[in-house]
Amino acid sequence: MNEVMNPQPADPLWYVPEWRRRFLEGGWWHSFELPDGTVIRGVSDLDAQKMRIAQFPIPQDLSGRRVLDVGAWDGWFSFEMERRGAEVVAIDRFDNPRFHEIRERLGSRVEYRRLDVYDVSPRTVGRFDIVLFMGVLYHLKHPLLALERVCSVTREMAAVESFVLREQHGLAAGQEERNLLQFFEDDDFGGQVDNWFAPTTACLMALCRAAGFARAELTNRHAYGAAVACYRQWERPTGVAVPHLLAAVNADDFGINFSSDADQYVACCVQGKDLSRESARPEVGGYGVRPVAVCALAGGNSLVNFRLPPGLAAGWHEVRLGPGGNAILIAVDVDEVAERLAIRGVCDGVSWQPSRVSLANGFLSLWVEGLPATSDIANVKVDVGTRRQLVTFVGAPDASGVRQVNARLDRCGPGEQEVFVGFGNARSAGSVVVFENGY
Repeated sequence: MNEVMNPQPADPLWYVPEWRRRFLEGGWWHSFELPDGTVIRGVSDLDAQKMRIAQFPIPQDLSGRRVLDVGAWDGWFSFEMERRGAEVVAIDRFDNPRFHEIRERLGSRVEYRRLDVYDVSPRTVGRFDIVLFMGVLYHLKHPLLALERVCSVTREMAAVESFVLREQHGLAAGQEERNLLQFFEDDDFGGQVDNWFAPTTACLMALCRAAGFARAELTNRHAYGAAVACYRQWERPTGVAVPHLLAAVNADDFGINFSSDADQYVACCVQGKDLSRESARPEVGGYGVRPVAVCALAGGNSLVNFRLPPGLAAGWHEVRLGPGGNAILIAVDVDEVAERLAIRGVCDGVSWQPSRVSLANGFLSLWVEGLPATSDIANVKVDVGTRRQLVTFVGAPDASGVRQVNARLDRCGPGEQEVFVGFGNARSAGSVVVFENGY
C-alpha cells in the first residue's frame, strides 16, 4: 500500500494573512512609477508613499548627503532619496527579491544589505545625515533599543513614523497625551505575531528623546499613525545666556571615562540654580541630549544629569550646556596604559608636612609621574601597604607631567609604611611614609 508521508495542505500559503499572501505570490508592497511610464501597483498606494515622505522636512536636493533606510522592504523610499541625489544604504532583515528587481530596472546604485536593526551601529553601517525609520517600530520586541541603534548612526535627523494609539483604539479622553505603551503578547494587534507595541503619540516622542535625540518634533498625525522628526542637535538660541559648566563626570564612578557600549550618564555641576529641563541643553561632541534630571545643589549651583549620547566616536569629547557654552573634556572608549609610574613626593594632605602624615587629619597627598591623560579618581589606585585607600582628587599634569593625587585614609595604623600608586597593570615603587596619630 502506498502511503503519503507528511501530507501538505492543498493551499501552500495557508499560514499567512492576506496581505502577506499577495506578497509571497509575487505581488508588490510598494507602488512604483518607472521612467518609461510603467506603473507598478502595490499594496501601498503611490500617493500615500509620497505623503509619508512629505511629512518630514527632507530637502529635495540631497546631493552630498548620506541616507539610511531601515526596513526598506521593496525600496520606494530608498530610491526616492537616491533620486534626490543622496548616497543611500537600505537594510532589511530578509533579502527581498523585489528590491533587487526594481533596483535593476531603475539602474539604481543604492547599497542593499540584509541586516537587523539591532545590529545597526557606526561600526556596521557608518553614519548618516538622515535615517528613515518608518513603519518599523511597532514590529519590534525591543523598541527603545532599536531607537538607540538608529540614533547612534544619525548625524542630523531621523524620520520616525509609527502606528500610535488613539481614542478610537480604546483610549480614554486625554490618554493620548500620556506616555502609554500597549504590549501585545500574542497576535492581538492586526492578527500579526510581529506586532509587539503600540505607543501613544506622546510616548512615541518620549521614546525618541530617551533614545538619545535632542529634539523630537511631531510633524503629522494621520489615520493610522504619527510622524516625528528627531534631531541630534539643539536649535541655536537667540539672546539666551548659556549656563556655565563647572564639572562633568561619570555619574557612576565620578571619573572622566565613559564606555559607548554601556548605558552611562553624565553628571554636570552647573553655575546657578534657575535651570530646568528646557533651559539646560547639554551636548557631547556636538550631539544634544535631553536631561533626565535637573536639581539644585548646595551653594547656589545645579546638578544636570543626562545620558551619554549614542554613536560617539572613540576619543575625547567636549561637554557643554548649550551651543556656544564653555567646554569640559571627557574620554569615550579611550584605552590608555601607564608605562611607568613614579612617586615624586608625599605629604600630609592638610598640613603639607613632607613624608609625615597625621592620621587625625586623614588625608594623604602624592605627586606622581607617568599617569596617562585618562587618569581620574576611579582608575588611579593608592595603597598604604596592602590596604586600598579612597582617591578623592587627581589633578592636571604640571609642566613636567607630574600630577597631584589625594586620598582619604582608611584603616591605617601609626608607624612607617610604604605607599604605592597604580593605574591598570602599572604600579609604582613604594615610598616610605611615617603615619602618626596626630601632631
